Amino acid sequence: MSTTPGRVRGYLATSADGFIAGPDDEIGWLQEPRNSGVPMAVGPWAEVVPDGTTYEDFAANVGCLLMGRKTFDVACGFGTWPYGEIPVLVATTRDLSQSEGSVTAVSGDIEDLIDAAQDVAGGKDIYVDGGSLIRQALVADLLDELIITVIPTVLGDGLRLFEAPMPRIDLAVADVRKYGPGYVQTTYRVE
Repeated sequence: MSTTPGRVRGYLATSADGFIAGPDDEIGWLQEPRNSGVPMAVGPWAEVVPDGTTYEDFAANVGCLLMGRKTFDVACGFGTWPYGEIPVLVATTRDLSQSEGSVTAVSGDIEDLIDAAQDVAGGKDIYVDGGSLIRQALVADLLDELIITVIPTVLGDGLRLFEAPMPRIDLAVADVRKYGPGYVQTTYRVE
């Protein structure tokens, strides 16, 4: 009896200018309080009740997280492993000496990586995390859904989610919501 594979999904935040990390993979801007005094939201948007998809809601049906090596290295620096007992496959050719939780190294092209994640996920969703893997899955037409939360901050430099060269890929907007104090969360489907 075979299990129907779950969806392949991405969930991440970007700055208003499209960066997923600042210079040197810096991500403190995602949660640091603002020193500028500029509010996250003003006018009617400030009054909208946040109803975006939280990480906890997103992760509730995740059976496997497929993560890039850079993302893994950044996550290991958090102090507390944020993924609990979700099985994590890390796309790498290097040793994972600092493994946390249920972590396994995998390698291969994006199709092989998604296949490996589907085997582990057992019919639940696969969470693809890391700019490079998300781009690869999108280009290979293996990504079903992408949830991007835009934080109203311009970084000006860093690691972009969509770096050239990339082909044109048309996405369908499935939902737009407010997340947190003023972030805009858009759910895209790849039809």
